[in-house]
Amino acid sequence: MDEVEVFALGEAMVEFNQTDPVRHLYQQGFGGDTSNAIIAAARHGARTGYISSVGKDMFGDMLLSLWQREGVDTRNVNRSDCNTGAYFVTHSSEGHEFHFLRRHSAASVMQPGSFDFSCLAGARFLHVSGISQAISASACDTVRCAVQAARQHGARVSFDSNLRLKLWSAERARLEMEATLPTVDLFLPSLDDMKSLINTDDPAAIVDWSLARGCASVVLKLGKRGALVATGDERKHLPGHAVQAVDATGAGDCFAGSLLARLVAGDSLVQAATYANAAAALSTLAYGAVESIPRQPKVLAFLSTAS
Repeated sequence: MDEVEVFALGEAMVEFNQTDPVRHLYQQGFGGDTSNAIIAAARHGARTGYISSVGKDMFGDMLLSLWQREGVDTRNVNRSDCNTGAYFVTHSSEGHEFHFLRRHSAASVMQPGSFDFSCLAGARFLHVSGISQAISASACDTVRCAVQAARQHGARVSFDSNLRLKLWSAERARLEMEATLPTVDLFLPSLDDMKSLINTDDPAAIVDWSLARGCASVVLKLGKRGALVATGDERKHLPGHAVQAVDATGAGDCFAGSLLARLVAGDSLVQAATYANAAAALSTLAYGAVESIPRQPKVLAFLSTAS
């Protein structure tokens, strides 16, 4: 088997996405931010692997089958006696809302000693997120150990803020983020997350704050307004794409995964973010975090008409 270029660590879940609020109909799919991201990276050409735990249950079987269909290496996914997590997505004029069934899930009880992080040797990136840290203290410890191992093995670290205030307080999230950022090569926050964490929605101030805390580069996701790419030497705003969005679930994860795939392929950070910006916009045109992730030909065709 070819060497994995991009690993992600976190929790994957089975998704039930509301398609008819009157009749209470839901479409079954899959989710979990880092799982979504690693599938996006695989669909856009990277050799990928996932590090996690799932239950010895039907949902765990379904997730393993999903990753194998998508070409994601599952050798570092453990099976647990705990249940696999699930969540529901509802939609309204105010946007989408998540309802989770993840307490004591297989991934939330994962421990650092459950994994052999030597698998990161030879990898180009390890991708983790605020959710990976927030689901439990032991999961947070697992993220820390994985990040340390990635750096020891020469892999770059990608970190998505993905703030979920139902899992922990803004204060705890900010403290953990500040401890994490000095070890991060690529920080992928969203505007909404950072407004909650540092009380500003000024993109320039957000990237200033992030770079000052030690990360090497930042791609700030601005939703419909696109993205702001920032390093110590360069800043570039990428405008958003006007699309008829129906479901933004997982759009940020699609952005992260497609960005990493393009970086592995040799793109500059601005080139990769331009591609990811288009992929994320296209992902909002269908329901579900995974089903909606576009493949490379669709993104390239969209970019050719958008330019």
